[in-house]
Amino acid sequence: MAEWHLIETQPADEFAQLHLFSIKKSQGDQAIEFQITVYEYANRNKLSMRFFAQADKQVNQKTAPFTPFGWGPTLLDALSECVKSINRFPYEGGTGT
Repeated sequence: MAEWHLIETQPADEFAQLHLFSIKKSQGDQAIEFQITVYEYANRNKLSMRFFAQADKQVNQKTAPFTPFGWGPTLLDALSECVKSINRFPYEGGTGT
């Protein structure tokens, strides 16, 4: 259904199609699975960004908890920024999956 974005009548509704991804971060002898949801918005935001990616887990929990995310004009850009954020900080939340 390529015309899905035409359904939005109110931009404030932030109508979006969701894309799901999974990545395992190796840390020591653990493999921590992160699920990433990428929102493909029907309308671009003020910065012309259409894609927003966010991980399901925080990183750096013991120092300054941070939820990895990424914005971009393409799905690849947003997803790439989110993965970089996952790899930038340690996962300090216990067991992996």
